[in-house]
Amino acid sequence: MKTTVAIVGLGSRGRITYAPFALLHPDKMEITAAADIDPGALRETAGTYHIPKERCFASAEELLAHPKMADAVFICTQDRDHVSQALTALERGYHILMEKPISPDPSECRQLLEASKKYDRKIVVCHVLRYTPFFSKMKELIASGIIGDVVTIQAIENVGYWHQAHSFVRGNWRNSETTSPMCLQKTCHDFDLYLWLADKTPLRVTSMGSTYLFKESCAPEGAAHRCLDGCAAKDSCPFDAEKIYVTNEKTGIACGHTEWPVDILALHPTTDTIYEAIKTGPYGRCVYHCDNNVVDHQVTNIENTDGSTINFTMSGFTSDGASRYCKIMGTKGDLTGDMYKNTIEIGLFGKPRQIIDISRLAEDFSGHAGGDNRMLEEFLDMLQTGKEPEGITSLEQSINSHLVAFAAEESRLSKGKVIEI
Repeated sequence: MKTTVAIVGLGSRGRITYAPFALLHPDKMEITAAADIDPGALRETAGTYHIPKERCFASAEELLAHPKMADAVFICTQDRDHVSQALTALERGYHILMEKPISPDPSECRQLLEASKKYDRKIVVCHVLRYTPFFSKMKELIASGIIGDVVTIQAIENVGYWHQAHSFVRGNWRNSETTSPMCLQKTCHDFDLYLWLADKTPLRVTSMGSTYLFKESCAPEGAAHRCLDGCAAKDSCPFDAEKIYVTNEKTGIACGHTEWPVDILALHPTTDTIYEAIKTGPYGRCVYHCDNNVVDHQVTNIENTDGSTINFTMSGFTSDGASRYCKIMGTKGDLTGDMYKNTIEIGLFGKPRQIIDISRLAEDFSGHAGGDNRMLEEFLDMLQTGKEPEGITSLEQSINSHLVAFAAEESRLSKGKVIEI
């Protein structure tokens, strides 16, 4: 029996990541309604998934004003729209899969939690890293007790220089006034992940960070406001839009890449459409002359209720993007995880080190290192069986990571003040 789904927000997550699951697994999921402010994305989605015209809408609010059209709704809109749309969806009787973060407003998080209990609907927040083969294996190892009690975690998120420029300087999540602070939008993933891995409860937080580089005062001499407007610093600038979106071997359209990030610039990425987007759109702006205010580096320290600690660093100044590295230290040994190499090293006290090659444990590493599709499968199976999987990121569990993020941002703005949770 399949689950019917309405998707609101047809950007990178809604249209490109989640919707294709219906083509891969038509026995499990069918898209029966969709909404987006971009008529091109809406039209394309409707054609691909055979959604009737009367079930296509120009906004999430318009779709949700109608009687229930599916078993579940995927909320893939902007951060500050999530809760208002989710509250209406609950009233209509939908189960919800929601992109993180829930909201940058703590009171909205509480309001949604109360509503989910009132209407008895399932809400899962997309902390997709829990579902990856990499972190699933790490959770299995820690839960087995092989390293004893977890005492210390040291971790880093390598955002990557071009990902920082793309999403958090030029892109949708560049300004906390219109979206969320960096520690909520990006690193609530990590706060959720490490608290879940170690099964800890946070007690107090301190954090420091800033916008170190991406500001006008750091602009090189002769930097133009747009990369293609005769910029004198273009040749030596690694953040040049043409380098990232056209010529880069890992991300450029000229090297055959038509998926993220270039598919954010154009519905159908070609060399011509990407150049046009760089010439006229937000992704062609100089990184030193944008309206961004989110941090490009931040360190957060967490003390848990049992006295254990977590030290977490987010940095946009790394050559490898979208990867994570962590060392989890316990009373009997440690685990060293490297997502870039896809390996976990086990170091037990007084014994030879062991290396686990995660690439041998699964076949599908697409979409957040294999997490996206596995998360969807668990969500859909939960709706069909009524049984909530042990590791699924329910709204209640997700709020824990948000509390850390709220405290981290308050601490950062207070110059590292200790904030009790």
